[in-house]
Amino acid sequence: MDKLHEYQGLAGRWHEWRSNARQWHEGWRERHPGGVRQYLKDTVLNVDFSHIYRRKTRLELIRISAAVMGIEFSYAAETAFVSPTLLKIGVEHQHMTLVWCLSPLVGFFLTPVLGSLSDRCRSKFGRRRPFIMLLSIGVLLGLLLVPNGEDVGYALGDFNPQRSLEPMSQRTATIKAALVPPDIPAQRPRHPWGIFFTILGTVLLDFDADACQSPARAFLLDVTVPEDHARGLSTFTIMAGLGGFMGYSLGGIDWDNTSLGIVLGGHVRAVFSLITIIFIVCVLCTVTSFSEIPLWILEEEIERQDPPMELRPNRTGSDEPVTYGATLHERPSDGGTSGDQQPGASYAELPGENFTETSFSRHEASKANGDATSNVKRNIDDNGRDTPYEEDKPAVTLGMYLMSIIYMPHSLRMVCLTNLFCWMAHVCYSLYFTDFVGEAVFDGDPKALDGTEKYLLYEAGVRFGCWGMAMYSLSCACYSLIIERLIKRFRAKSVYVGGLLFYCLGMSLMALSKHRVGVIVFSWTAGVMYSTLFTMPYLLVAHYHSEGVFELNECGEAKQSTGAIRGLGTDVAIISSMVFLAQFVLSICMGSIVAWTGTTTAVVTIAAMLSFCGALSATQIMYLNL
Repeated sequence: MDKLHEYQGLAGRWHEWRSNARQWHEGWRERHPGGVRQYLKDTVLNVDFSHIYRRKTRLELIRISAAVMGIEFSYAAETAFVSPTLLKIGVEHQHMTLVWCLSPLVGFFLTPVLGSLSDRCRSKFGRRRPFIMLLSIGVLLGLLLVPNGEDVGYALGDFNPQRSLEPMSQRTATIKAALVPPDIPAQRPRHPWGIFFTILGTVLLDFDADACQSPARAFLLDVTVPEDHARGLSTFTIMAGLGGFMGYSLGGIDWDNTSLGIVLGGHVRAVFSLITIIFIVCVLCTVTSFSEIPLWILEEEIERQDPPMELRPNRTGSDEPVTYGATLHERPSDGGTSGDQQPGASYAELPGENFTETSFSRHEASKANGDATSNVKRNIDDNGRDTPYEEDKPAVTLGMYLMSIIYMPHSLRMVCLTNLFCWMAHVCYSLYFTDFVGEAVFDGDPKALDGTEKYLLYEAGVRFGCWGMAMYSLSCACYSLIIERLIKRFRAKSVYVGGLLFYCLGMSLMALSKHRVGVIVFSWTAGVMYSTLFTMPYLLVAHYHSEGVFELNECGEAKQSTGAIRGLGTDVAIISSMVFLAQFVLSICMGSIVAWTGTTTAVVTIAAMLSFCGALSATQIMYLNL
């Protein structure tokens, strides 16, 4: 061949290459008759989804839950420094608390809608990850605006006292000092533009950080089997607790006296800069962890299936309908009595399956869509057995969907009410705690001038309060390690009610003592509360969906529900939206309560009362032997 190439030269080599290329192209066309489009679909989008149907390791659950660690880092910076920052630039207590109602006012109505959109998202990247990324961008904007809002205001014309200081003679300084009455204390200048951009950053950070937890939690439930839900949610809460612990610990360090703090522009900017980097890394860890099953893949499988609805046979030879809220991980049972059926059985338990997008049945696809298209009814045949028949069902409209949220089952309504009380009790602690420590425990004043004793005491109190909140986050992580075992031993009801009463006791003692030791010790009870509200409501909702049971009949027996509209993502979002309603209610009244009582001790007192109300509500929840 070398001699032939030498004889033929470049022209011979060109003809040989062209012949090889033509031969390769003909072979490629035979292997891919659908052309380039089919090739891209088969190679790029043909993802193996077998990981969804197997048990996850603890390390994999940690990676899935990494986003919530980043969210808690940013939330720690927000709750520790937003209130002091707003008070510092001239916002009154009554107005400062009203700032916190802006994001929940939007979030309460928008979060369930986002949950519904995520259930129906048609992105090739899945249903949850696009929303995680979108809301994370809002968090990043908030992390940039909150520490720099004052400087943005200076750039837009706010009065800057540092620039107004000009060298002047001793005689001029004496004259100016004589013109200022000694009985009138100097006040901080107002920053209208700085206040606006700081509030804008607060709204973005607060809303997106809270809203991002819903798709992150739904992503965890989507890519894990039901047997991993409890362990996954506890891991989710552990990561949240560790994120809060490290975030508040960063705020407790005096960065003003470090070289890094000087380079980054002071204490607050140093904390926010470090947290911004950590947040980006954590979110990337989650969104690159496991692939989701795109909704369009499931819909294509629906069109290919015949008959149009695959039913689940029971041990008696009859079929069961697809029930409301069934999760993607359920598989048709192939033996045993219906009472012994395991609705959480995963595909990983059955050998010989090819778990790519071409192997999903109409059964799983209808579940992934919230079973909104299910048109299967029940009938009794001559042998006394249940048999299915199909009946035309009207398409789901927006009005029907909204009505399904308003008229939700009693079980979900009680979970929402309990979660509302829990979040109100926790928001009292998280949003106003550093201000409580700075004023009530350290006897400082956030409106005093820089360098004065009162202001230095307040700053020291804020930093000390960060250490207290770090202890609450650490206790949240520690308690989350054992909450699953506590549920198995003492049952879910005892753990739920007991955690709320424990927090009530801790806040009551903190309000009575107002001591630095109490700030550290009793903050541990807040961690138990946070772990409880982060785990129990979602464990119950996932349990309702996996069992397909949302209410009991007159005899107290589980009642199967069919034909529901909402999916798991929507219900998780509705439960999560209680944080917005809680924050909105407290933001309206907390400033007036503090002004009326004349002390920030009212913050922890109200937290104790609300926690007790939550414990009473938790006794009325349906636990289904959990």
